[in-house]
Amino acid sequence: MRPMIIFAFASLFPALLLVLACVFGGVLPLASVFSITVLVFILDRITSAEPIEVTNDNGHSLSLLIGVAHFVVLATCVWGIAQAGYLSTLDKVLIFIGAGLWFGQVSNSNAHELIHRSSRGPRRLGIAIYCSLLFGHHASAHPKVHHVHAATDRDPNSARSGEGFYRFLIRAWVGGFQEGLMAENMARAGAKQVLSRGSHPYIGYITGGILTVLASLVIGGFAGLGALLAIAAYAQIQLFLSDYVQHYGLRRKMLENGRFEPIGPNHSWNAPHWYSSAMMLNAPRHSDHHTRPSRSFPSLELDESTMPILPQPLPVMACLALVPNIWCRVMDRRVAKWMTH
Repeated sequence: MRPMIIFAFASLFPALLLVLACVFGGVLPLASVFSITVLVFILDRITSAEPIEVTNDNGHSLSLLIGVAHFVVLATCVWGIAQAGYLSTLDKVLIFIGAGLWFGQVSNSNAHELIHRSSRGPRRLGIAIYCSLLFGHHASAHPKVHHVHAATDRDPNSARSGEGFYRFLIRAWVGGFQEGLMAENMARAGAKQVLSRGSHPYIGYITGGILTVLASLVIGGFAGLGALLAIAAYAQIQLFLSDYVQHYGLRRKMLENGRFEPIGPNHSWNAPHWYSSAMMLNAPRHSDHHTRPSRSFPSLELDESTMPILPQPLPVMACLALVPNIWCRVMDRRVAKWMTH
């Protein structure tokens, strides 16, 4: 298969199963979870599969398609969990799990891709996706805080060595919101023209979140609102797990002039596993993204000789991060190795 077909199948197949699961039930709720967990694990283990090579395709059409699919899947899952009486409680739990994983691992990766686009339309689509997950401020915090301060203690989303995920989660959520707001306020204060209060991005993020809440009430009443809040929380946890894993413990050195060294390939954890990388639009090729953030996902490269490599695929490491003691035993010695590299 051509690389873009692999990206499209891996990212959209679970979305299709989630929609079908809400409409038809049966074995489909279980299949939707299977497609984004067990299937990914198995295919990542197929050593005969060739890794996805760098292509010249910018993936723009696929990003837009996944962006549109996001809203279809979100509305359908909120309705299915809240209103589909023919679905059992177990069916709804499985749909919730599958939805949280897809929004957190796939749709988040796509929204991340979109907010890095130079065109206004794709950027706004990425912002709308984050707003629908009640996480709009990430569209400011990610490019204006994380990309500026990544791999330093000034970045709320760069986990420190020895820091457990749950402690990191609270610090990162609060810090991202605050630091993103400060970055936007500073940018507006330095603007050459007077900007109206209504044009503040955070007002847009909050408005987008309110509209999403109202839409969930229309779709499924208070049960729909509960479904939205649960899915959004689960998706946000998936996002923070990715940040936690991909930057854990790695730090840029302070130079004699008081500034940090430029971010390089050794400041992010990466994973070479082909199918989970395709599903997450090459998000596990994280070092190249930080050194060249404007590169589209199909063009991201991986050099295992210069980039820190995770011992397992990114989704597996995210599960491991949920058990801090085991995580630290696995990762702290690897961090020490790269910090003295």
